[in-house]
Amino acid sequence: MEKISKGNLKISLSLFDFVNKEVLPGTKINSDSFWSGFDKAVHELQATNKELLKTREKIQKKIDEWHITNKSKPFKKDEYIKFLKSINYIVETKEDFKIETENVDDEIAKIAGPQLVVPVDNARYALNAANARWGSLYDALYGTDVIEKSKSKEHDPAKAKKVINYAREFLDKICPIDQGSWKNVSKFKIDGKNLIITIDGGNKYLKKKEQFIGFNGDKKSPKSILLKNNNLHLDIIIDPNNAIGKNDPANISDIIIESTISTIIDNEDSVAAVDAEDKIKCYRNWLGLMKGDLQANMEKNGKKFIRKLNPDKTYLGADGSKIKLHGRALLLHRNVGHLMTNPSIKLKDGSEIPEGIMDAFLSTTCALHDLNSKTNSRTGSVYIVKPKMHGPEEVEFTDMIFKKVEEVLKIKSNTIKVGIMDEERRTTVNLKECIRKVKKRIVFINTGFLDRTGDEMHTSFEIGPMIFKGDMKKSVWLNTYEDWNVDIGLACGFSGKAQIGKGMWAMPDRMADMMKQKINHPKSGANCAWVPSPTAATLHATHYHQIDVFDKQNELKSRSKTKIENILEIPKADRQNWSVEDINKELENNAQGILGYVVRWIDQGVGCSKVPDISNVGLMEDRATLRISSQHMANWLHHDVCTKDQIMNVMKKMASIVDKQNSGDKNYKPMASDFDNSIAFKAACDLVFKGRVQPSGYTEPLLHQKRLEKKSLN
Repeated sequence: MEKISKGNLKISLSLFDFVNKEVLPGTKINSDSFWSGFDKAVHELQATNKELLKTREKIQKKIDEWHITNKSKPFKKDEYIKFLKSINYIVETKEDFKIETENVDDEIAKIAGPQLVVPVDNARYALNAANARWGSLYDALYGTDVIEKSKSKEHDPAKAKKVINYAREFLDKICPIDQGSWKNVSKFKIDGKNLIITIDGGNKYLKKKEQFIGFNGDKKSPKSILLKNNNLHLDIIIDPNNAIGKNDPANISDIIIESTISTIIDNEDSVAAVDAEDKIKCYRNWLGLMKGDLQANMEKNGKKFIRKLNPDKTYLGADGSKIKLHGRALLLHRNVGHLMTNPSIKLKDGSEIPEGIMDAFLSTTCALHDLNSKTNSRTGSVYIVKPKMHGPEEVEFTDMIFKKVEEVLKIKSNTIKVGIMDEERRTTVNLKECIRKVKKRIVFINTGFLDRTGDEMHTSFEIGPMIFKGDMKKSVWLNTYEDWNVDIGLACGFSGKAQIGKGMWAMPDRMADMMKQKINHPKSGANCAWVPSPTAATLHATHYHQIDVFDKQNELKSRSKTKIENILEIPKADRQNWSVEDINKELENNAQGILGYVVRWIDQGVGCSKVPDISNVGLMEDRATLRISSQHMANWLHHDVCTKDQIMNVMKKMASIVDKQNSGDKNYKPMASDFDNSIAFKAACDLVFKGRVQPSGYTEPLLHQKRLEKKSLN
């Protein structure tokens, strides 16, 4: 890869040209000042980055030694906690405080709703996610299993009728009519500031008249009715010429609801970016989003078109004023963590640049375009989600990085806002002190339970074999962790100022189950939760209409607080009385998930995949789920629950199954036909057999190594 020298840096020529020719023009930052400032900052930050990673290793080694030393003794939690404090794993909790973040957009502070996570390297996905601010409730209901699946491949009138009935019942719950039902509406008109609803020839009104805030069209015959509930909007579309509208008594053709309030444009777990070529693709798409000119060629139903960012939506207000509503989700950028380096830039000592530092500089420089236009953040903020931090020192280092970026780019202090992924145990147990370190720029805490489970297993690796993976969801530590995150966030003044988030629904084809279960997230006090698709966002948005999250947060402020002792309840198997059949089934399920994900990552550079589990249920897999499965198998191997030969046999068996599942993919390279020469298969095996010694149990080092090896052969 050709490189150019600039100061103390050796930069990939393609990356250098991309920054100079595409990113910097229009920012008022010239090339020389950017690269000199970047050079100086990176070399100042590099040593701290290395030292923090060494601290992780030292602490983990001490924990391993403690478990090994005390293995024959009864586990005493008070002694364990005392030990964790003695090695600074748990730090001293200081006085109470409130966050002081300013210039936060309403999508973060005041609107509770779904949050999408989407890989930045796919322009089509990124655009779809950005445009998912509004979604059709009719389409979401008709195209999923929320209402029983259609028996016909053609239009199903019976299901369509059930969809309309479901939607009307939803309106009855959240925007009820005084003395009437939405099922019986025949006409709408506007009189002054009031929405008049005709039912059985009589005039009716909304129980809460203030929920009507605007419309489009003529007052006597509006084309759409804009309602507002729990700070979320609904747009009732009236079209007598539409196939659905003409058969509806009120000519309602659809209900468009505000769905994806914010979207994380992900440069981390859902992408496979290992070199300059990959990183440029990621940065270029983010740049397009920040400039507002990202496009993607699309084809649907045989028609080709160009997908662009949606414009804002406009209405006439009930009071005669003009209303302008955001047409797109608020976009946040997830950088990588502190661990990985990238070969696209070499430092003066010949080492690769810490990738997290590079991400901070380049993602923010791209966002300068939005700071000028204010089309994404109306308040002039740049939102960066920072994953995989271990404790307050690492959060403080992130703050230091952002300060350096702001200095080099000459932007106001705390322009860059930070979201803390609460997904490592040392961050969880010190969450209050982590927040304190960034109290002037924090906008987000999120329980990333997938990575958190992987770290839980790796941290306590030596204590013994872990419980079955599925049983983790019912474990004491996990439920306490979810409540702890909310309690700490509320105590630090997050309500009305910042997001308290919850994790991903990983089964995109099981929306009926999601509708039953994910309402628990707003009930828990979370004002955002992750969903895997725009359709899922539209459906999940209905939960935020039913639950006023900010009222719920006020209720929760007075509840008994969760205890750190429960968070430290290690998910070790008490009695290992599992059958051979159950062990094999667990190994096979883990192996299938690992192989199904890794083979696409290594061979095709796909960072996020829907992978069938052992029951053929499609699960969204990324590096976080991979971390769980690989650490689980590595733990069982280490504690002799299974043998190396047993795991290898399982891996080979499941590789054949994964090959069959991907037989329709012309780009797929089978593993089972040549195990010895399949880089993907070797990578999957290494993640298990070398899982014990991977830093914090992360999968990135091995994945990056094998992906680069694969790319070198192309």
